[in-house]
Amino acid sequence: MNRFDSSIETYLSGIHCNHFATQSIEVITDFYSFKGLLLIPVLCWIWFQPNERLQWRREIVLSTLVSGLVALFVGRLLTHVLPFRVRPIFNTELHLHFPAGATNDAQLSNWSSFPSDHAMLWMAIATGIFLVWRGIGLLAMIYTALVICLPRAWLGFHYPTDLIAGAAVGVVITLIMTRDAIRARYATPMLRWMERYPGPSATVAFIVCIQLVTQFDELRKVAGGLLKHL
Repeated sequence: MNRFDSSIETYLSGIHCNHFATQSIEVITDFYSFKGLLLIPVLCWIWFQPNERLQWRREIVLSTLVSGLVALFVGRLLTHVLPFRVRPIFNTELHLHFPAGATNDAQLSNWSSFPSDHAMLWMAIATGIFLVWRGIGLLAMIYTALVICLPRAWLGFHYPTDLIAGAAVGVVITLIMTRDAIRARYATPMLRWMERYPGPSATVAFIVCIQLVTQFDELRKVAGGLLKHL
């Protein structure tokens, strides 16, 4: 572990909270309500908010959702391509003490720590919000950093560089996917299809939003179970 990660993780692991505060942080980290269920509705708000640039704003919303999907895919790809990195909470060589309840998620022991898919996904979404609403988007970025990312470092799920790298990749993905030349290739046709078929498109959009909020957890669990039996 590099000095940057070591110094921050050592400092964070030395912060001891009472039982109620520790459980509250664990709930915030674990519950979907404190992650995508706060950010995705902002995109819905942007979609339905009357504005003279309505088509552009809706294309940005679509591009942001696509960026989130791309971020999840890239995150999973990087964890398989890059060298495996043991999460701080399972690294006995660190000699650090993390909240005991954090070890309940045994599945994390089989997943590489670098990069953080949470940071990648939600910073990608927050960046899309920022492109439309500077003020709300800035708050979304701060919220992502303090409420979604920071507790994961304190609980020992990620090193700081996992979160910083993931957030940076998420921002870059959204900035690329929302560029005019790139967005016009997929977001504009998607918007036309949605306007032509509002029923099916609303259904698909709802399913995509739900899966982003849950980060495809149920589908990944089903896929993991099937792979074990094959």
